[in-house]
Amino acid sequence: MTSKQRAYLKGLAMKIEPVVQIGKATVTPELTRSVEEALEARELIKINVLKNCFADIHEIASTLAERTHSHVVQVIGKKIVLYRESSTKKKIELPREKKS
Repeated sequence: MTSKQRAYLKGLAMKIEPVVQIGKATVTPELTRSVEEALEARELIKINVLKNCFADIHEIASTLAERTHSHVVQVIGKKIVLYRESSTKKKIELPREKKS
């Protein structure tokens, strides 16, 4: 993912509400499944990490991205933004990479 594509997704993410919350149980198989479903339906999701979660937020983001085959767009404060292109219903058109 290029920096231009990441910047574009960050702009889109500013307008969306978190669809998943992570508590003290951190990354469970159920949480991973719900993130998978949300990514398939929306492509770009925001995740809220609650204050009672003591795990490192960057570690949570990379674990979720690895398990769901998605990209970490942004980690800011207690929010994680993930992106994965939907296999069935593509909604977001990313800016193209320039060929040199």
